[in-house]
Amino acid sequence: MLPDKTFASRVDWNLLRTFVEIVRAGGIGAAARKLNRQQPSISAALKRLEEQVGVQLLNRSAGGVEMTAAGSALLALCEEMLEAARMVPHQVAQATKRIEGVVRIQLISAVSSLEFDEAIASFHRRNPNIHIEIRVSPWRAVLDALEHGEAEIGVGYDSNVRGGLIYEPLLVERQQLYCARTHPLFGHRVERLGELKDEGFVLTGEDELETITRLRRRYRLGTRATGRAEDINEAIRLISLGVGIGFLPVLAAESAVARGRLWPLLHPDAEPSYDIFLLARAEPSRDTATQLFLDEVMRRNRAQRRA
Repeated sequence: MLPDKTFASRVDWNLLRTFVEIVRAGGIGAAARKLNRQQPSISAALKRLEEQVGVQLLNRSAGGVEMTAAGSALLALCEEMLEAARMVPHQVAQATKRIEGVVRIQLISAVSSLEFDEAIASFHRRNPNIHIEIRVSPWRAVLDALEHGEAEIGVGYDSNVRGGLIYEPLLVERQQLYCARTHPLFGHRVERLGELKDEGFVLTGEDELETITRLRRRYRLGTRATGRAEDINEAIRLISLGVGIGFLPVLAAESAVARGRLWPLLHPDAEPSYDIFLLARAEPSRDTATQLFLDEVMRRNRAQRRA
């Protein structure tokens, strides 16, 4: 079948928005209630769209609706169009150089992401009048700040999924167990973590990720805590000074390892790993400064993943 070259000029764009609302609501009746319209008008709108597209988009049932393959393809296009339309005022403001404001970012300590750093630098070059604030906090505090509206953008970890947040994978972080140069195990690898249960340990308190907490508890590591630092950089300091052994992100510790101050005790294939996400509230009314920054980070991050 040849493509209809006149489709864009004759399609009713409001029908596309209605189609998205039907899918999001999970049914025609639910969409009618959400849009404060009569159910027959929503059904008629869907029928008109299917006639214009020329294929069935949804399978209707007593339980709701299910997208056909064509419906799934159209939904993806509709969401792209809605996102582009939503960005119009932000992009116009940027083009006219009238953007001011504050971008507030809350993140866990010692995040190492080239794409994130390059996004900040690029964004600042193009928007020098926007103030960028970064606040460092434990991972649970990052999530809470986003949920309560105290921050719009976050970078961190989550052991679950919170329905009100957007999760954009930013990087896979690995951790390693380190000791100082003065430690008897410096220069050696540990085969069994249980052998370290009596070692003095530097804990990272609320900043410790659940992946690491579960691993420690499994092997009874940290039962003899000899130090504590809520910030990863300060944990590096304590471990390097011989206060105790401890888990650290590999990228955060690599400089100290290169200088011979820290030694990785685990074999590389035993290093625990987890996702670090770019986080944002799912449906906020973002100001232009924040929306443009979020768009910049996502664009760079997705381009890097496709490369």
